[in-house]
Amino acid sequence: MSKPASTPTPENTQLKDIVAHAKEYGFVFQSSEIYDGLAAVYDYGPNGVELKNNLKRLWWEAMTQLHGNVVGIDAAIFMAPQTWEASGHVAGFNDPLIDNLDSKKRYRADVLLEEKAAEYENAGDPARGAALTAEMGRLLTANDLAGVRQLILDEKIKCPVSGTGNWTEVRQFNLMFSTQGSAVDSDAPPVYLRPETAQGIFVNFLNVQKSARMKIPFGIAQIGKAFRNEIVARQFIFRMREFEQMEMQFFVRPGTEGEWYDTWKAARRRFHEALGLPPEKLRFHDHDKLAHYAKAAVDIEYEFPFGFKEMEGIHSRGDFDLTQHQNLSRKKQQYFDNDIDEATGKPYGNYVPYVVETSVGADRLFLATLCQAFQEETITEGEGETQTTKQRTLLKLHPAVAPIKAAIFPLVRKDGMPEKAQQIFDDLRFDFRLVIEDKDAIGKRYTRQDLIGTPFCIVVDGQTLEDDTVTVRHRDTREQTRMPISALRAYIGEAVSFKTVFAKL
Repeated sequence: MSKPASTPTPENTQLKDIVAHAKEYGFVFQSSEIYDGLAAVYDYGPNGVELKNNLKRLWWEAMTQLHGNVVGIDAAIFMAPQTWEASGHVAGFNDPLIDNLDSKKRYRADVLLEEKAAEYENAGDPARGAALTAEMGRLLTANDLAGVRQLILDEKIKCPVSGTGNWTEVRQFNLMFSTQGSAVDSDAPPVYLRPETAQGIFVNFLNVQKSARMKIPFGIAQIGKAFRNEIVARQFIFRMREFEQMEMQFFVRPGTEGEWYDTWKAARRRFHEALGLPPEKLRFHDHDKLAHYAKAAVDIEYEFPFGFKEMEGIHSRGDFDLTQHQNLSRKKQQYFDNDIDEATGKPYGNYVPYVVETSVGADRLFLATLCQAFQEETITEGEGETQTTKQRTLLKLHPAVAPIKAAIFPLVRKDGMPEKAQQIFDDLRFDFRLVIEDKDAIGKRYTRQDLIGTPFCIVVDGQTLEDDTVTVRHRDTREQTRMPISALRAYIGEAVSFKTVFAKL
C-alpha cells in the first residue's frame, strides 16, 4: 500500500527552510555528505562552529564565572567499564523500539506516542494528550512492552514512511556504543563511548573537592561529547548519535536538595530568556516517569517548528550516583561537613552529598537559537512612486553569540577606501570576529551579512577619508548611524558583550 499524499504543514516547511539555510550559509552540514552522509551525524560549518562556541562559552562563564562555588572539569570520553555498571547504564540504558514490517523502519515507541500526544494538544485537546502521556509513562514504568504496543495500535499510529500500522513487538535496545578496550587482549572487557558526561564528574567528586578546596554546596561544570546509538526522529540536529552536553552537578547537604532544585530550575529558565528565547516559547514539563532514585525532574522545553521538545533537564538525583560508585569501587565518596547542625548542636559530620543536576544539550540550544533567529519579513524601500516592497530573510541572533560581530565594507574599490577599511579591520580584529568585503553592490553585501546574523555593517566612504567617520548599519532595524572610527570599539563592544546577557540573570 502506498503512503497517502500529504500537504506539508507550516511547521515542517519552516524546518526545511531552516535546514536549507543552515547548509547554504555554513552553519550545519550533513556529515560525510559526499558519501551520501551518515544518518544522525552532522558537522558544524564556519558560521555554525562560531555560533556554537559562543553559546558554550556563554554557558560556561554563566556557570563558573558568575558563581563562586562552581568550578569546571574536562573528563575523558573513555572511562573504566565499571563506571557504567555502577551508574546502571549497562543493565538499564535502553530505549523501547518497534519496527514497521512494511517499511522496514525502526522507531522509538515512546517517541511515536509522544508525537501523537502532541497532535492532540495542537488540535485543542490537551487533556487527551496528557492522558496518553500518563498511560505511556505507566506502561514504561511497569516495563509492559506488550501494553506499549497495544497502545500504539489503539491510537492507530501509522509509520510515516509506509503509512501502515503493521508493527512488530516492542523490544528494549541498549544505546551505548562499545569498542575493544585493549589492542592486545581480546578477552578484555568492552570499553564504552560515554553516553553522558555526568559520570566523569561523579568519579572525580573528591579530586575536585579537595584540589579546589570546595565547601558544600558547590558545583562541578563540564562541556563534552556523548554518544548514543539512537533511533533518530526526523528532526535535524535535535537528536543525534554524537552530541555535546553542558552539565553542572551541584552537590548539597541532604535535606536541602528541594530548595536547590527550585533555585536552579528558575535560574536555568532565566538563562534561556536572557539569551533571547521568548517566555511564551518556553515551558516547564514535569516528568511523569521518574528514575527510581530521583526525587524530582523537570524539562525546560522550547517550541521548535516540530513542537515543544526538551532542551534542558533539571534533576534532583539524591545520593544515588556517589553511593553506587562508593559501593562498587569500595572507596568512600563522603564529605566531612564541620558546619554546626542547629538541631543537635554538633557538626553534620560525614555524609554522601545529594546532587541537583542541570543538563542542557549544546546542539539543542544551538537549534533553538537558530530557529528563533530565523526570520522572514516584508520591508519597504524607497519613497513615493519609487517605493517598493520585498521579502528579507535574516538571522536575528543576539549580538553576543553572533558568529561575526561586524562586517567592514569599503563603498567602492578605489580612492583609498579599501586601504582605510583594512586599517579599521586590523585595529579591531583583536577584539572582535570581523570580516572585510568589497565585492558586489553594497545592498548585496548587507543581505549576505543579514543571512548569517551579523549585527553591524561598517561602511567606509568618501567622507571617512575626510573626517574619520563611518556609517554603521544595524541588522534588525536597517537604521544607519554616523560615528567616529575611534568610537567603534566601545560601541560594538557594549552590544556584543556577555554582560548584556548576564545582567538579566
